[in-house]
Amino acid sequence: MPRSVESRLRVTRQQILAYRRRVGALDERMPMGSQSLRRAAWAGLQDSMPRAALLSLHARIDGVESSTWEDPALAQLWGPRYHTYVVAKRDFALFSLGRLPDNAKSRLRAERIAERLRAHLDGTRMTDREVGRELGVGNSLRYAATTGTVAIRWEGARAPTVWTVVAADVDPADARRELARRYIRIFGPATANGFARWAGISRRSASDAFASLEASLLPVRSPLGDEWLLAEDEPAIRTVETAAAPRACCRAAMPTSCSMEQSGSFSFRARISDSVFGRPACGPARSSSKARSAELGDGRITPYGSMPGHVFRAKRATRSRPRPTPCRSQASNDRSRWFGTLKQRSLQRAGS
Repeated sequence: MPRSVESRLRVTRQQILAYRRRVGALDERMPMGSQSLRRAAWAGLQDSMPRAALLSLHARIDGVESSTWEDPALAQLWGPRYHTYVVAKRDFALFSLGRLPDNAKSRLRAERIAERLRAHLDGTRMTDREVGRELGVGNSLRYAATTGTVAIRWEGARAPTVWTVVAADVDPADARRELARRYIRIFGPATANGFARWAGISRRSASDAFASLEASLLPVRSPLGDEWLLAEDEPAIRTVETAAAPRACCRAAMPTSCSMEQSGSFSFRARISDSVFGRPACGPARSSSKARSAELGDGRITPYGSMPGHVFRAKRATRSRPRPTPCRSQASNDRSRWFGTLKQRSLQRAGS
């Protein structure tokens, strides 16, 4: 997809962040409903950390409750990079069949495991540990998820429950193309290599998906280099150029401290949630009042309810080792001499 550098639209960091807030439904919460749930999970919601997807829903939709992730409009599966994801049920095929390997060997492995799983379960449900142990495949069971026939339910603890479903009548190439389109929409500007890392597919598959979308892509130049954006989103990223950033957005909607290269673009340095950039998070944000914070327009982090002008600076929690006292040092030296003498005696006995 060659394009001259001069023809590329130049975008700034501020434009990219504002654009992602808008397309990710992070600028204003949506009313509760199946359509809002689908839009919130347009690129999937990672749920590998207990109830991380619930935090992502809360950041985008009004009236989210602790059981919203169980809504009939949503489903769980082993999605991109075989992590646990919450997706719209009608988009189940995109996040499963869209990742089906393109090489014959890997595809055959996934299909064989899926067939063995279907025959073993025979309409019942079991935990993945039980099935993996009885089939002798262990964690390789997750490879079957790319066939579109494996659904799961993970409560946030213990082993997830697994069962089989009927695969949708969708061509894997079409599903991968739509998955790439959604990736570019939510995480754009983006590259084929970034899509391959995010989805856990080969670079060749990702490049083919981007090539099939070439007619609908717009070349852009970001501070990271040459990337791509959906042509239909050009007005959206241009209009945010001078638009003011929202006063505050929910902490759960902020990205992890992933690097620009990993995420495909920019990120705040806040280790909070995975809901924006799709990278593995260190853990869900705490829901206590002390942990709730907001992001100001200039990128600073401040607790809710704090006085204007006061900025909260998060410090990394470190566990410092207590300074040894003379008594502790003497005891440590005594133990070292005792173990040294014991080892010497053992060697002498072995030699004799």
